[in-house]
Amino acid sequence: MPVLDIKTFPDPVLNRACRQVREVTQEVRELARDMAETMYQAPGVGLAAPQVGHDLRLVVVDCSEPEEGQNPIVLINPRIVEAEGATVFEEGCLSVPEYTCDVERYERVVVEAMDLDGEPITIEGEGLMAICLQHELDHLEGRLFLDRISPLKRSMYKKRRLKQIKKDQA
Repeated sequence: MPVLDIKTFPDPVLNRACRQVREVTQEVRELARDMAETMYQAPGVGLAAPQVGHDLRLVVVDCSEPEEGQNPIVLINPRIVEAEGATVFEEGCLSVPEYTCDVERYERVVVEAMDLDGEPITIEGEGLMAICLQHELDHLEGRLFLDRISPLKRSMYKKRRLKQIKKDQA
């Protein structure tokens, strides 16, 4: 299984809304498998298709404890159908290197999607799972967690990141 290249800010693929998966093909299944492998190698608890350069509504998440082993959940065309409460969580992102920040999210969400067999599934998430689901579904809309923080903090990160990119290219 190949580990995929994770796109990082300011790659424009991260700012585009993704298209629906029309059919669960072998290619979609392979992409989901490779995304899960990439997520575990990174390491992370979630990964959305645009983070690896695909504009598809596809995410993989795994918020299980390390001693529980790997239990990836693949969600195709996911959408939040119910949300309640509020919580603040310090988020990071594989596409936003070397930065974390407190982000306000719903405390509980219910997501409807399709699985790898094209069958409907419903996932209810609280705590870290709720945060992860919202974070990954934001990617499908072309949003990063940076879009949910103050303009000042966002500007400071962007400036620092662009300076680091220039330094790396020199």
